[in-house]
Amino acid sequence: MSRLTKSLVLIVWNELEGCKADLPRLPRDQFDEVFAIDGHSTDGTPEFLLSQGITVHRQRRKSLNAAYADAVARSKCDAIVVFFPKGTLDPAITLEMARRLDEGHEVVIASRNLPGAHNEEDGKLFKPRKWGVGALSVGSAVLWQRRGDRVRDVLHGVKGFTVAAYRRMRIAETGVTIDLEMVVRAYRLGIPTLEIPVHEKVYLHGQTRFPIWRTGWRLGAFLLRELFRKL
Repeated sequence: MSRLTKSLVLIVWNELEGCKADLPRLPRDQFDEVFAIDGHSTDGTPEFLLSQGITVHRQRRKSLNAAYADAVARSKCDAIVVFFPKGTLDPAITLEMARRLDEGHEVVIASRNLPGAHNEEDGKLFKPRKWGVGALSVGSAVLWQRRGDRVRDVLHGVKGFTVAAYRRMRIAETGVTIDLEMVVRAYRLGIPTLEIPVHEKVYLHGQTRFPIWRTGWRLGAFLLRELFRKL
């Protein structure tokens, strides 16, 4: 396969400490362009990124889906690798995702739930996020998977994808369903998708902004709508 041009996009919102931890280890020189989409941070994140030579684009609309839409609109490349610099993953995973895109996979997901991977809830007795993600994984696969392997981590934002695949999926430009939408649309459209295992550390700089129970009803509503949606 020929090499794709690739953007490395950092999606940030008040992630100053995570950026300080991850930027020194990001393989920025291996990408054709690097920029950040900032969700109106107030902790100095944009200023720090600018001081490190990274262009920062202020997010035009709120929501996770909107951040991805901005990333696609700003990118000048064939493919995008999205990374959230929170200090929970080895930044080298971005290079692995880029390599897998060159192999012909159009969506590559950094999975915390594959054998050999590690989820921050592993080792705990009560695992609400991991169990919730597992239920969504099984449910969406039963409804739409017809080929390939079942995607185990359907709610992880750290991923790579071709711009062409994103446009084919016709993802909603607002909301919080982007990760599940991409998996379901990849199933339905037969888009080659791959998961690679990652080791997730505990997030030390605050709480997750997308707790499974709070966003669960929105994800469930998306699945219901998708049953009646024509491609």
